[in-house]
Amino acid sequence: MIYHTGYLLLSFLLFFAHPAPVLSHPNDLSGTPHIKSIHACPCGIEKTTLTRYDHTLAAATSTGSYLTIQPPVYRTWYAWLTWLLGAALLAGGILHWRSRYFARNKARLASIHRPRSREPIKEQAKAGKRIGQILPKEAAEKHKARIKTNPFVYNKITVLFGDIQKFTRIMEKMGRRMRTERLNRCFFEFDHVVAKYHLEKIKNIEDAYMCAGGIPHENQTHPIEIILAAMEMQACMQQMGSRGENRKTWDIRIGIDTGPAVAGAIDGDNTSYHVWGSSANMARRIGALSEPGSINISGNTYTLVKDFFVCHYQGKIPVKENGEAEVYLVKGLKPHFAEDMKGFKPNETFHTHLQLLRLNDLQEKVFEKLEKLPADLFYHNLKHTVDVVTQVELIGKAEGVSAHDLLMLKTAALFHDIGHLVSYDRHEAEGVRMAREMLPLHHYSPEQIEQVARLIMVTRMPPNPRDLLEEIICDADLDYLGRTDFLPVAYNLYKELKTRSKVESFEDWKQIQMDFIRNHSYFTATARDLREVNKKKQLERMMEELSDKNGFYGQK
Repeated sequence: MIYHTGYLLLSFLLFFAHPAPVLSHPNDLSGTPHIKSIHACPCGIEKTTLTRYDHTLAAATSTGSYLTIQPPVYRTWYAWLTWLLGAALLAGGILHWRSRYFARNKARLASIHRPRSREPIKEQAKAGKRIGQILPKEAAEKHKARIKTNPFVYNKITVLFGDIQKFTRIMEKMGRRMRTERLNRCFFEFDHVVAKYHLEKIKNIEDAYMCAGGIPHENQTHPIEIILAAMEMQACMQQMGSRGENRKTWDIRIGIDTGPAVAGAIDGDNTSYHVWGSSANMARRIGALSEPGSINISGNTYTLVKDFFVCHYQGKIPVKENGEAEVYLVKGLKPHFAEDMKGFKPNETFHTHLQLLRLNDLQEKVFEKLEKLPADLFYHNLKHTVDVVTQVELIGKAEGVSAHDLLMLKTAALFHDIGHLVSYDRHEAEGVRMAREMLPLHHYSPEQIEQVARLIMVTRMPPNPRDLLEEIICDADLDYLGRTDFLPVAYNLYKELKTRSKVESFEDWKQIQMDFIRNHSYFTATARDLREVNKKKQLERMMEELSDKNGFYGQK
């Protein structure tokens, strides 16, 4: 708009501009002058000859004078300035028009191209989501990164095979679209159950569903978790049947087996996670021979879950190339593990015992980390952690703590020295940090994690326990003071502190140890009964050996 206004103003000025010479003379010329001749001079000054008629003399005289003639408006300095301004405005207007023209074309092309470019991105995102649902997390990440995933041999996994009964007969009365929706809804519920218990979906073919536990990470609880998932699948089928048309009942018969297998993702376009071995075939065989609405397990699985579930012996079934296999019918949880009368809903006692089994898997991972501790940790090493874990269990059971409290004590004992991997002086705080990272992956609740953190921090010196659990872990941490192997253990502690310049000399160390032992007292009655008597009997001998420069294997 500014450019157009400037252009109109310029045109207006140029249209009305016209030459307007101004004649000026230095003298006052009376009479009527007549221009006789004009001679051009530079710089706008004209030399002009004028003829004037003098009435008194009755004669005409000619006078040469210099006159200044003003230039026309279009040749003045401000006219040239207006010309330059107008040219600038015109050039700016042209450039502005061209930029808007190209911007409109670019926006039009982008609006055409954008929907087409989004389609491959959406398809890629959908494919990635499908891979994440089908494959375990580790295998899915490798597949996305185009890394070849080779099958892995597992010593023990548990396979579930479920076959929906009456589905075909009920769905024959429905349209194809409704059949697909009902089946997808059913498998969608199963997928949620599988994810809840950290199992892996293998595949589903028509009205059959298969999943497995113990892959890709081996653990000790997968047989129990598979049966819990099977019971929830049965409950889902009953709920869906009760909501169905004419309250038609759907049933699923489930077969479960535990054993070695080969599992992995097939390379290429196939993104399914597959299992090969006798366990998958056995589970399918047991499921095919089961009654609708029942959960049947093999003898291998029964051996691993019999302490948690009520199982009835069903007999033996012929197995190809393996003779016969025992089959058991799962009726539900044992009464002291069940919250309801039917035995399908586990109570807190069940979860605690299951968590104690998971603790074994956690312990293996923690021990693997502790094996990487520095070699100059002569005292705070893997052996010390094993001793503390053993002692908290021994003292805890003797003190009559509950199974849940024993779980908390053993977990805290596992992590109380793992912080030495990061910091020597702040190892308790680092141990708490690492526990907060690892425990959620092993189904610990936030409340349990906070309790474990509190028990870890109470092991800082000097000990100051406030309740029975804190007293137990403090006594377990200093259990060596009342054992017969006190001298070699104390010597290892001295070497560790000496290496880190925590003690100046052996004489200083002897004095610190004697003062500490003299003032120390165990907190729990169990520890006092186990260690205090021996400590008193040996205290004088220990002091004598500690006072000798050669008391610690000749150490000076």
